[in-house]
Amino acid sequence: MTEFTLHDKDTAPAESKDLLDSSIKAFGMVPNLHAVMAEAPGLLEGYQQLHQLFLDSSFDDEETTVVWQTINVEHACHYCVPAHTGIAKSMKVDDAITDALRDETPLPTEKLEALRTFTLSVVRNRGNVDDSAVQAFLDAGYTKRQILEVILGAAQKVMSNYTNHLANTPIDKPFQKFEWHKAD
Repeated sequence: MTEFTLHDKDTAPAESKDLLDSSIKAFGMVPNLHAVMAEAPGLLEGYQQLHQLFLDSSFDDEETTVVWQTINVEHACHYCVPAHTGIAKSMKVDDAITDALRDETPLPTEKLEALRTFTLSVVRNRGNVDDSAVQAFLDAGYTKRQILEVILGAAQKVMSNYTNHLANTPIDKPFQKFEWHKAD
């Protein structure tokens, strides 16, 4: 496996230094994902922007967590599942939601389950979602805007999940207690 550098402000390309400052401001540290992404400043910048845009979407914190973790689990991301478990806790998302997402068991509400089902359909079918799946999502109380916002979340997660697979990014210390492995 190719080894990737975990950059800090001293080793990062010049174009990534301010981006790492943004990471420190947002998270109080440089998450290892950002440290890896710093190798390609455009990737890190794009990821940071998509992260903020998805946080600013019309989804509430529970729904945001459902989209993120559904994709993280589907992609079997060893790094993002623990990280987003910690993020969900900081957002005060009910542990029952997080546990159901991590364990791939039913979510506590039909509406959140519809969001997970639709998100999986988008990811598994690479956006080629059939009309009945779209209608089921709309019938659950979601909107056309939110159809497109699922795509925004998926774009963000592809960037992080794929980076973590290729770089075998080490889990940050605060999230190690949430280590996760996809069930067989």
